[in-house]
Parts: sequence; structure tokens; C-alpha cells
Amino acid sequence: MLIARSAALFAVAALFEIGGAWLVWQGVREHRGWAWIGAGVITLGIYGFVATLQPDAQFGRILAAYGGVFVAGSLAWGMVADRYRPDRWDVTGALICLAGMAVIMWAPRSR
Repeated sequence: MLIARSAALFAVAALFEIGGAWLVWQGVREHRGWAWIGAGVITLGIYGFVATLQPDAQFGRILAAYGGVFVAGSLAWGMVADRYRPDRWDVTGALICLAGMAVIMWAPRSR
């Protein structure tokens, strides 16, 4: 149950961080305006809060592991929002990052 909760929190965090960054990108790079930028900044702030809900109390571990989720989530976001087509190396790299995330977060540790 703890792993499922942690994985769900990583997914929600990715949605807010990648979505917030995408909104800022759209506001600046695609000239959609300050409303998009502001929405992105707020969304990025929500991401910061969601990250604190992880059951593990180690900030460095959480953020390091989240990096793997961010890589894979960014590619998935690009596929949906921007019709990006990752190649086999993108997919391979994302899978390696997710494997690293799983080791960092859920490897058995002695107390």
C-alpha cells in the first residue's frame, strides 16, 4: 500500500510540475500571455506542496527519485499535448530513469 501511495503521489506531482512548466512555456514561447504564465506559476507551487506528501521524509531522496518520474512524464506529456513521438532511445532512457527511481525509493533498507 505504501508503494502504491508513493507512486500515485509521484504521478500527481508530475502532472502539476510538468503541466505548470508547460503553461509557462505556452505563455512565454507561444505568446499566450500572462494568464497562462500565472496559471503555470500557481500550478508549479501546487507541485511543491504535493511533493511534501510523500511518506519518506528524506527531501533529497524524494527529489532524486522524482527526477525519473519527471523524465518519463515529460515524454508522455509531449506525446499528448504536443503530438511528440518519442523514439526508441527516448523510451529506453525513460525506462532507465524509472528503474532508477524505483531503486532509490523502494529498495529494501536496513533501519
